Amino acid sequence: MPIRTRKSAAALAATAAMILFASACTGSSGSAANDDPNAQTTITFWHGWSAPSEVKAIQENVTRFEKQHPNIKVKLVGNMTDDKINQALRAGGSNAPDIVSSFNADGVGKFCSSGALVDLTPFLKKSKIAPAKVFHKSLLEYTQFGGSQCSLPLLNDAYGLYYNKDAFKAAGITAPPKTWSEFAKDAQKLTKTKGDSYEQLGFMPDYHGYESSPMYYVAQWSPRYFDADGKSNIAKDPAFAKMMTFQKSLVEKLGGYTKLEKYRNTFGDEWGAKHPFHTGQVAMQFDGEWRLGMAKDAGVKFKIGTAPMPVPDDQVADYGKGSLSGTIIGIASTSKKQNAAWELVKYMTTDTDAVVSFANAIHNVPSTIGALKSPRLEIDPAYKIFIDIAQHPKSNATPANLDGGAFQLTLQDFAYRYEAGKEKDLQAGLEKTAAQIDTDIAKQK
Repeated sequence: MPIRTRKSAAALAATAAMILFASACTGSSGSAANDDPNAQTTITFWHGWSAPSEVKAIQENVTRFEKQHPNIKVKLVGNMTDDKINQALRAGGSNAPDIVSSFNADGVGKFCSSGALVDLTPFLKKSKIAPAKVFHKSLLEYTQFGGSQCSLPLLNDAYGLYYNKDAFKAAGITAPPKTWSEFAKDAQKLTKTKGDSYEQLGFMPDYHGYESSPMYYVAQWSPRYFDADGKSNIAKDPAFAKMMTFQKSLVEKLGGYTKLEKYRNTFGDEWGAKHPFHTGQVAMQFDGEWRLGMAKDAGVKFKIGTAPMPVPDDQVADYGKGSLSGTIIGIASTSKKQNAAWELVKYMTTDTDAVVSFANAIHNVPSTIGALKSPRLEIDPAYKIFIDIAQHPKSNATPANLDGGAFQLTLQDFAYRYEAGKEKDLQAGLEKTAAQIDTDIAKQK
């Protein structure tokens, strides 16, 4: 679901701050995995879902698990923030959770390196589960760090392009753009000015715009954030400079930073009915699979189209890829019931029927290869685009690191300054930003 995975500046800053809690957790993986999973026991599972439909969905999933494992009772505690989870992992004790899930994968690096969550590799091997056969590579990459698979994917989010079919028809555009050059042309065609503002904007390119962050843009260039030595690669990988050059040119083509920012300030809330795509203020929008249902609930008056996000013109063969993110789940190192906890984690993350039922209930993309291909998965044509993006071999996710995603915030801050014209030298700025990222990560070691 949307708000749980959006990597806004505030969310990233909060995540980075919470790493201070996780850094104090030094649990030893597997040290408490001595319990009998067949004994009568109760395990505690903390999660962040709070909407009634979501709480109902996770309860139904757990109920199905309990029927298969009558000796294990699950105590569900919902609406738990990352801050509360981190404090509980740090404190331990009888009231701490055995299992936790988070909508934010940015803390995985510290969770794994500190041992706050146990390495699940021994459990996977014991259950004869080969992760690479269950999950696509990109999902495994953002749920592990430093050789520790301390979490597993629990549903997935894929980012694509939404477009107003009626606006496209009126502008004489017959198909969604596949390349960034086509996208720029379409965004200009769809833009209707009104005085010093807009009647309709083809696309809001600002990094402050909803879901148009540097991380989602650059995913289409298949970036490599870090080199083999773990050093920031943003100044060396041309993907970052190419992305930022394109984005800045799009800002200028659509009216300039000041004019766009003024228009952006007229937008309604991202998660409400007055979202600018719902109201027709923008004709194209980057977003995740959830936007389809939200737009329909808002009662939009136009036909909605969905497609993969565009790719660079020299990568047109890779059209169909996108940025991925999702919920993670893991076992607390302080838990004394790790074997029983693993039974629930295994069920929720690798059982095809469980994954499909949960995905259908809360309208997220399934996180296993089997569930993505399941005939039980409820798919309409518009939603299928996101299923396809999730399975594309070039789709990618932002990697985990020690700093809890603070490297993304550092890059984002530079991107803000560059698009606003406050930074003039792109390469020098990327080099300075890379150096800052390396310094910040070194402090976490």
